[in-house]
Amino acid sequence: MVTNENAGLQTRDYWYDLPEELIAQTPLQKRDTSRLMVLNRETGEISHKHFYDIVDYLNPGDCLVMNDSRVLPARLLGHRPTGGAVEVLLLRDLGDNRWECLCKPGRKMLPGNEVSFGNGELKAVVREVQEDGNRVVEFFYEGIFLEVLERLGKMPLPPYIKAELVDQERYQTVYSREVGSAAAPTAGLHFTNELLEKVREKGVKTAFVTLHVGLGTFRPVKADTILEHHMHSELCMMNDETARILNETRQNGGRIICVGTTSCRTLESLAGEDGAFTAGSKWTDIFIYPGYTFRAMDGLITNFHLPESTLVMLVSAFAGRERVLNAYAEAVKERYRFFSFGDAMCIM
Repeated sequence: MVTNENAGLQTRDYWYDLPEELIAQTPLQKRDTSRLMVLNRETGEISHKHFYDIVDYLNPGDCLVMNDSRVLPARLLGHRPTGGAVEVLLLRDLGDNRWECLCKPGRKMLPGNEVSFGNGELKAVVREVQEDGNRVVEFFYEGIFLEVLERLGKMPLPPYIKAELVDQERYQTVYSREVGSAAAPTAGLHFTNELLEKVREKGVKTAFVTLHVGLGTFRPVKADTILEHHMHSELCMMNDETARILNETRQNGGRIICVGTTSCRTLESLAGEDGAFTAGSKWTDIFIYPGYTFRAMDGLITNFHLPESTLVMLVSAFAGRERVLNAYAEAVKERYRFFSFGDAMCIM
């Protein structure tokens, strides 16, 4: 159990200055050649490495926990009967061919409005406008919806990435398998199958959880005080095998190291008060900020996150706000690449 300082309750306490040119627009040619900042959360000491050096920071008996969610090609470009262009972004499957969607331009997407995608093999009708402005859209198609999406959909890249993604698989982890995310669990993008094999050869266990990432992960915190911020809900799951591996790791004195904030949020949501794990699933809106007592996680591999985001707050809860902001300032000074296609941090 680790209790961090109860400080930094104002959203502005998590601001840092980031030059726009440091926001990575494209992935590196080879996943594991990205840079790696290693931060000692007890001392604040910083080391500069490459991601393939991550093996050196893992010990036999440790367990690496990864989110195996796969990004849905959820960005659909269509046309209304008048010929006007519309963009529809799938957010959540509501069942019965209905999805909660983000639509642009919203003023053209009122209940009863129709949209056609591709050569008409996918059609949609707006059924409802929700309080937050999202739309409930019903889709009409023949065959299997996921296969239609694979043909017509594009990757829903974050708004700060302006470049076109040439290879769609570069916004998927090499171990992705459970389709359902609106955004990639980006810390895992650095791993290659070869690197994971080296990790296992060292005696480090690997375990998988599933959290389907929602677009709320990119939403800024608008409240002045972080206690007033309400997290979006995301579906997370853990199977029997992962629960067994995690419990054995804990009993044998190994460390549980999460790959990404989504893996962390899943474990912290599903762990019992005593830190033990049982298989299960739930919708989680857990908000982790300084003062939080970690029950499950001993180490974190993560990317560099947006200023004033809940993800910076989570990392600050684990390593201390001042140490994290100092590390971010060092990353800016050393010209690290930021956000989804950027470089990584290892916090132990």
